[in-house]
Amino acid sequence: MDKLIDTHAHLNLHSFKKDRYSIIESCLLNNISIINVGTNFLDSKLAIEIAEKYNQGVYASIGIHPSEVEDDFDFSQLKNLAKSKKVVAIGEIGLDYFYPSSQDNFVEKQKEAFLKQIEIAEELDLPIIIHSRDAFDDLYEILKTRKLRGVVHCFTGGLKDLERFLSLGYYIGFDGIIFKTDLDEVIKNTPNEKILIETDCPFLTPPNFYDKRNNPMSLKIIEDKIFEIKGENISKQIYENSLKLFNI
Repeated sequence: MDKLIDTHAHLNLHSFKKDRYSIIESCLLNNISIINVGTNFLDSKLAIEIAEKYNQGVYASIGIHPSEVEDDFDFSQLKNLAKSKKVVAIGEIGLDYFYPSSQDNFVEKQKEAFLKQIEIAEELDLPIIIHSRDAFDDLYEILKTRKLRGVVHCFTGGLKDLERFLSLGYYIGFDGIIFKTDLDEVIKNTPNEKILIETDCPFLTPPNFYDKRNNPMSLKIIEDKIFEIKGENISKQIYENSLKLFNI
């Protein structure tokens, strides 16, 4: 049985409160490791607490999602969370211009929060997990002068965007969005050594999954779709990519 890593899960969210641990046990029995990703301070903290219950196979990423940016948040609190050995990345962080906001200077606040978290990642030598919606140009402008490693998660850009982020050394994360948006050419043009797979659960449930609420057990469906598009089985390469980026 192939070893898989869900590089972007949210079993730390409330929708998994009742059964997150039974899901994790099922995943581990099926050789699926998990990185639970924070979107704010509290669920980042919970991601660590979940990971620390397991000797191996469950990890955490900590960060403030752009839609969760708050005025006057003390980012030293986030840095303190990273003392846990279970923290393998800073994220998900980035820019999101998809939803209009009534807040003044919301874009600038997102950029400021993004830069502060980039600085934490640089100081701690951790990769970043990037969220970007309708913001690839600004994202690239911020990242192009930085020497960071990371993944652009739930990638929905075109070939131009792909080329730009590959040129900076970033990995590209694919999930159930590949069943909703035509990303075949993007997947074909992403080098095998730069592909990561994820579920973004409980969101983006792929077709023919047993539950409307997504979970890491759907990872094989996503991987098989990538194999179909690529015309080859690259499971071992994808697994090695995950180990390399997150140093696990």
